[in-house]
Amino acid sequence: MTKNFILCAFIGLSMVSYAQKSETEGPENLNWYLKDPKADGVYGTGATKAYEMLNAAGRTSTTVIVAVIDSGVETDHPDLKNVIWVNEDEIPNNGIDDDNNGYIDDVHGWSFLGGPTEDIDQEALELARMYRTETEYFKDKKAEDIPSAERVRFATYEKIKIAFEKEIFEKESSVQNVRMLADYMQRVEQQSGTAFSKETNAAFTPTDEIDKRIQNRMKSILLRIPAEQLSTEVEGALKSMQGALDMSKRNADSMRTAIVGDDPNDLSNKIYGCNRYEGPDAMHGTHVSGIIAASRVNGIGIDGIADNARIMVLRAVPDGDERDKDVANAIIYAVDNGAKVINMSFGKYWTPHKFYVDAAIQYALSKDVLLVHAAGNDAKDKDIEDSYPTRRLDNQTNAPNWIEVGASSSAKSGKKIIANFSNFGLSTVDFFAPGVEIYSTVPDYNYENASGTSMACPATAGVAAMIRSYFPELSAAEVREVLMKTTAKYSKTVVAPNGEKAKMKDLCITGGFVNAANAVSYLLDKK
Repeated sequence: MTKNFILCAFIGLSMVSYAQKSETEGPENLNWYLKDPKADGVYGTGATKAYEMLNAAGRTSTTVIVAVIDSGVETDHPDLKNVIWVNEDEIPNNGIDDDNNGYIDDVHGWSFLGGPTEDIDQEALELARMYRTETEYFKDKKAEDIPSAERVRFATYEKIKIAFEKEIFEKESSVQNVRMLADYMQRVEQQSGTAFSKETNAAFTPTDEIDKRIQNRMKSILLRIPAEQLSTEVEGALKSMQGALDMSKRNADSMRTAIVGDDPNDLSNKIYGCNRYEGPDAMHGTHVSGIIAASRVNGIGIDGIADNARIMVLRAVPDGDERDKDVANAIIYAVDNGAKVINMSFGKYWTPHKFYVDAAIQYALSKDVLLVHAAGNDAKDKDIEDSYPTRRLDNQTNAPNWIEVGASSSAKSGKKIIANFSNFGLSTVDFFAPGVEIYSTVPDYNYENASGTSMACPATAGVAAMIRSYFPELSAAEVREVLMKTTAKYSKTVVAPNGEKAKMKDLCITGGFVNAANAVSYLLDKK
């Protein structure tokens, strides 16, 4: 999960991100993800229409726990405080593991990224961590020095080395590009004697060809980011990118051990972390949680999709790549503590301990827990390059309790209804869900728009929680089957994220969008 997505996209940098802040706000966007294609002409989730049908049928609900594995959640947000899961068997802040589950004072969940006094904010990418580990193992050995039993591992190391060196080059270029923006803005201000703006940018006299190119690029950037906000965006992007570059060059494992007190490569230890659920930056997890279950009865802010859900907070996603160990243990914690749906708005392209996460996925399946995962924001075809975690297990089977979700916009976008950043895949992405300009809860009791498959994932998790709440007899696999069977179809030609014209059936398994109203209608008709 990476910050400053919009700025980086406009200056042409390569970024892997699972959410992006949007600058476009307005009442027309509020709760659009609840609307229905047939009833409203908007390709939302159809949640509002679904509740009308449920109420008319006299259906009652049971409470469903939805675990949010993410960056942290502001648990006292006015729109969330009444829907946060409470561990009734734990007495708050007494320093005792009252329920004997190994986690002390885990009243609302757990953080796998904190120690006694500190919390991890930034982390290295998995590629950097794997490069460091394998470099230390193989040191300066050449192929002819490697015993036959380790040749496969060495071949993988050589691929990691090439990819890492490319990654470092791109990160260094990114930092340089943003620094050039900052320097350019400073020169414009010096020449004009006033703050940087559209006017001062237009009036600036470039000193060379590079200045001319930056000046033209700035015109595009200023169409999306207000001038008065741009310096903050540039400063934040530079800080984040420099931090990511520095992190890639340092020993992230030793930092992890120093802060958390845990060896991230010791998979036998499941009990570590702290009960500070919010963490240093809870924007992402708070936004995700609001989409799923923000209070629908308090008359403020937004309405979440699920009306009888409780959010279990599991902090395992830093600014950088999450660790396999933390993801697996977060899944296990969620399952053991009663979650029936797990939202996973994160992902990465390298994994050292896939088998460990696979085991957690299979454990969730054995306990009838549904996993909902964001497809990713790199406009990639997941049939060609999948991200991790993935439903494709090492035993070459697909986990039937797994939903993979791409991001879509409202019908107003016409051919551009598929988000131009969303990953897709004819055999790997199940369907699309609202993920563009989604207005939801953020820290400090506020609300913001954000876009990403990170938003489409909780839109789907909210629908799944609704179905599990009103039709509790359905298994996790059956809920997935119903949602797959009842997607809202879109027959018109769309613009695929790779820029080519396509049909929906070419971009995902079902060729449609998640739709709660269709699912509820289907299930009511079966009764």
